[in-house]
Amino acid sequence: MSDPYALLITIGHWIVWIVGGLTILATLLPILRQTAWWIRACDFPRLQIVAGLALSLIAELFLPEEPSLASDIFVVSLAAALLYQAARIWPYTPLHSRQVLDASRPDDDHDNHISLMVANVLMYNRDASRLLGHIKNLQPDIVLAVETDDWWLSQLERIEKDFPYTCHAPLPNTYGMLVFSRLPLQKPQIRYILDKEIPSFHGCVKLPSGVSVNLHFLHPKPPAPQESKTSARRDAELLVVGKVIQGHKGRPTIVAGDLNDVAWSHTSELFRRLSRLLDPRVGRGLLPTFHADHRLLRWPLDHVFHSAHFRLQRLERLTHIGSDHFPIYIRLSYEPSGWQDQEQQLEAADADDHEEIEEKIVEGVTEAADPNAD
Repeated sequence: MSDPYALLITIGHWIVWIVGGLTILATLLPILRQTAWWIRACDFPRLQIVAGLALSLIAELFLPEEPSLASDIFVVSLAAALLYQAARIWPYTPLHSRQVLDASRPDDDHDNHISLMVANVLMYNRDASRLLGHIKNLQPDIVLAVETDDWWLSQLERIEKDFPYTCHAPLPNTYGMLVFSRLPLQKPQIRYILDKEIPSFHGCVKLPSGVSVNLHFLHPKPPAPQESKTSARRDAELLVVGKVIQGHKGRPTIVAGDLNDVAWSHTSELFRRLSRLLDPRVGRGLLPTFHADHRLLRWPLDHVFHSAHFRLQRLERLTHIGSDHFPIYIRLSYEPSGWQDQEQQLEAADADDHEEIEEKIVEGVTEAADPNAD
């Protein structure tokens, strides 16, 4: 073996150990369930972590080296982390069974269908034409637009002729929210659950068949150094809404928005166990909505969860609108006759879950009351 060759092999091993070590660390940190932003940030890029683990494992197995206990431990650690991460992502692949069944009602049964478009527009984006084009082409029943300021309200007001039922909270802080509906909204209101600068929408919508559906639209702060030092308020807001949904006593419910969390996070799973809502992505694919400009750095931040009264007619990630998020479009079919078959797929929150939920809510409320929290 020539000296240059040996040097390349050594450099290769150092690169593998650094990349592999970092991806193992990024796998272990979220298990701690701490709310610090730099820990919770590791929830997001699971696909990228899987890629790093897989490449590190392959390289470690094939790069020439003398057998050693350290190398064996490293290989086992890489393999264990890779299996763990793959198991977390597995439900969000087409290989997994679908949590939400396909609709059985005909597509033209408009009385019992509801469609929703969710769009984080990026407040500084000043091109509304592409979003308006999607609205014109798809004709959703409800449009939820977040990160909307007064300029975005002025642009989207032109659809009010077709969407006469509205509830708006435009804000200049990237957390504004606009709701437009073709269907009658019942008791629509904007609430500020934990933060006086973070609005959320709550109310009901009445389907043409006469059925009322509870709606909760959210856009909490992400755990990021420029936004929030922890995920405490984001987690608490989602879980507070989960407790509200429990009070709906089994009535049809939809939760949607840019939740600034991924579907496979512990908090998202805790929320679904608490609320007994389904995720139509399970068994169909990730549909990553952020970051729209970076193909290799994407994960699903925009969500629609719904009760087992609905089956899925259509779920689609839409094309670029100039934002850092892709919009999503979903069309649901109200089919309550088979709700038990779908709901049985969900785990119920147990005593430990409820204890953790209360702790997370208290932590979020306490942080929200601290003027130095951000």
